[in-house]
Amino acid sequence: MKRLWVLIAADFLLFSAVGFYVDLIYRGVLPYVVALTIALCAGLNAALWIIVLSRLSMPFLVGLLVLQFFTTRINTHLANWMISSLGLKLVPSESGIHFAATAMMSVIILSYVFFVVYIRREGNESFRLRNELELAHGIQKTLVPPLELRTSRFEIYGVSHPSEKVGGDLVDAIFLPNGDAIAYVADIAGHGLPAGILMGMLKTATRTALLDAEGSEPHRTLPVLLDRLNRVLPEVKEPHMYATFTGFRLGADGSVFYALAASPPILQWHASERTLSHTEESQFPLGLLPVSSFDGQRLEVASGDLLVVATDGILEVCNKPPEEFGVERLKQVIAANAENPLPELAATILAAARGFGPQLDDQTILIVRCL
Repeated sequence: MKRLWVLIAADFLLFSAVGFYVDLIYRGVLPYVVALTIALCAGLNAALWIIVLSRLSMPFLVGLLVLQFFTTRINTHLANWMISSLGLKLVPSESGIHFAATAMMSVIILSYVFFVVYIRREGNESFRLRNELELAHGIQKTLVPPLELRTSRFEIYGVSHPSEKVGGDLVDAIFLPNGDAIAYVADIAGHGLPAGILMGMLKTATRTALLDAEGSEPHRTLPVLLDRLNRVLPEVKEPHMYATFTGFRLGADGSVFYALAASPPILQWHASERTLSHTEESQFPLGLLPVSSFDGQRLEVASGDLLVVATDGILEVCNKPPEEFGVERLKQVIAANAENPLPELAATILAAARGFGPQLDDQTILIVRCL
């Protein structure tokens, strides 16, 4: 707020020079009080523009625009009224010109000083914010690094590209002591710093909740996890925020169990048949409603099969005229590149989405290959 007042002061001083310029047009004969009053009105008018544009609503802006049509007439009537009503005498031209020129130069110099102060403060603030964003971006890369893991039965790859310095998507995998692994994708509604903060909390809560997952029944691990997250998230988030979630428990015996929370479909490439299917369920997102009806299901897989999860930042990319990238285009990319190394397949999917339309949301992919 202080920086805004510095800008208003600079703007006021700069445009108050208009009042003294008017006096110069009249060859400096305007009484000093009249010249100062016109300068004051011009400065207030300019300051009012700053306040309206930064703080007030559209009706005030319309009113200010209308006022501009009458400003010159108001100043003329005000000058005539002051001269006639107050009995002011015209100033000798030479003295008036000297006064107006000196005053105009003075307010311009003062406005320059205020503008320099404002720019320096804004520059320092921008530098501080830029450093904080770079730090947050570094934390983001630490929390969501590219994921490339391998178990005895599965190959896992995940990558996330935020749309800003900090994103709300999360891809992660956790090894259990018995040789099983948990791989999951979560997507916080929105993007930017608030989503990134909640994403970090979600990752911590997920890893903490899975500390005792080894001894749980495979089909119950993920539903129990989702239930815990759904109870924890409302305590640490804004009311409008929520998370979607897709998780796999990848068994050392080759079994796959999954659970969903309002997430995009799981796409499965069947290597033996060279076909694609998708699995989706109507489930509530995490953090909105106090539900505990999350289900875990077994997914039948075979050697060479792929499981692909892409967040809505990929599926909802739009071109012109508005048309989404969508599940069917994603299937086409997977089918054409299913035998490629997983990092190459992920890069191809991301390139296809970005070639289709601009990235407006965080883009995250999790791919699992059955060995």
